[in-house]
Amino acid sequence: MNRKLNRISSALMAAAITLSAIGFSTLLPGNLAWASDDHGHEEKEEHAPEGPHGGRLLHRGEFEVEITMVESGIPPEMRIYAYHKGEKLDPSEIKLELLLNRLGGKTDKISFISEEDYLVSEQSVAEPHSFEVEVHASFKEESFDWHYENYTGRTEINDRLLKLSGIQTQKTGSKQLTFVDTLFGIVAPIADKQFSVNAPYAGVIERLHVSIGDSVEKGQVIATVRNSSTLQAYQVKSPASGQITEQLLSLGDNTFNRALVKISDLSSVWIDLSAFPKSIDKLSLGQPVTIGDDHKEASHGAENVSTSARSTISYIAPTMTGGHIARVRAVINNEHGHWRPGMHIQADIETRTKQVPLAVRVDSLQTFMENPAVFVKHGNTFEVRMLKLGESDGVYVEVLAGLDSDSEYVTENSYLLKADIMKNAAKHVH
Repeated sequence: MNRKLNRISSALMAAAITLSAIGFSTLLPGNLAWASDDHGHEEKEEHAPEGPHGGRLLHRGEFEVEITMVESGIPPEMRIYAYHKGEKLDPSEIKLELLLNRLGGKTDKISFISEEDYLVSEQSVAEPHSFEVEVHASFKEESFDWHYENYTGRTEINDRLLKLSGIQTQKTGSKQLTFVDTLFGIVAPIADKQFSVNAPYAGVIERLHVSIGDSVEKGQVIATVRNSSTLQAYQVKSPASGQITEQLLSLGDNTFNRALVKISDLSSVWIDLSAFPKSIDKLSLGQPVTIGDDHKEASHGAENVSTSARSTISYIAPTMTGGHIARVRAVINNEHGHWRPGMHIQADIETRTKQVPLAVRVDSLQTFMENPAVFVKHGNTFEVRMLKLGESDGVYVEVLAGLDSDSEYVTENSYLLKADIMKNAAKHVH
């Protein structure tokens, strides 16, 4: 079986190396900018013309517009400069509207107002700045239209490479975040389920019917004792069901003022946890707790086994010890005897929950342009979405902005997309 797993691992590593080496985008044409006139003629060019302000320059005859993006210290906005016969126009002389067609069919309509010597967008331009741009302008009762691509953070993967890459996706949606505080402690017997068995009359033990480790039922005979006063033999019986955990006397010992054995009912046990001050304020009675251990079978051919149990907090000590620790307790069922007193355990306490309208898996996050991001999928096209995040429970994280509900996003192997997309990130125009 190990050899088979090794072969599978080797195959997956080879696929990852192959994908990394060839790069997804090597199968695609370069990221081309293009403009079209009213007759649908497309002019493709590797490098779009730039205007005096470093923006994309669109021209038709003697009329030109320069489109720039400004976001230094302000929300991203577009500024448009217009020229006629090489001379800058007063922005009030032109009318202009932009349509930003995004992946997935969403269109942002951008309108403009005059400011100083340019037109400025009335709407902030949301990330990612990846879209097909439609420009509709009018000057001296003449209309001008352009259409060009401005893609960033986008790549395409064919079906074969998609299968080899192991990329997995899932839909976004609302989630209940469960916040957990982890405490450590030990298993302990319940105090009122510990029994010391005494003989009612002083005498000598003639027979012990049980030994350490034996399970006993309530009323079962524990020992036969001969009364020292009457010289009559009588039986000592168990006061409860449980297990013999200590044998204190042996055959021939006198029972005067001494216990014969100790019985523990371990069908349920305490989970005694240590809580430091930073945790105490989060805890309250009745909170759900999941208890786990690191008990693993070491027998040949056996897989690692870890057991867990569920309960609720039943006790929080009103005082703290000298080590600034408060005792927190839960009771768990132990019918199968797995939880042995003295065993070290770990407990995850659910301190609170929060329902959020949109969340993504924490392990799906990448960093893109110094922002947390995920990659959305539309067919064979993948594009980055930079996110504003809220609270996280360690498994899912709340999304406050940057992602539409019901988006399909990458949850596995998103680093392959980032490696490919980052090659084009420098083309992002600001």
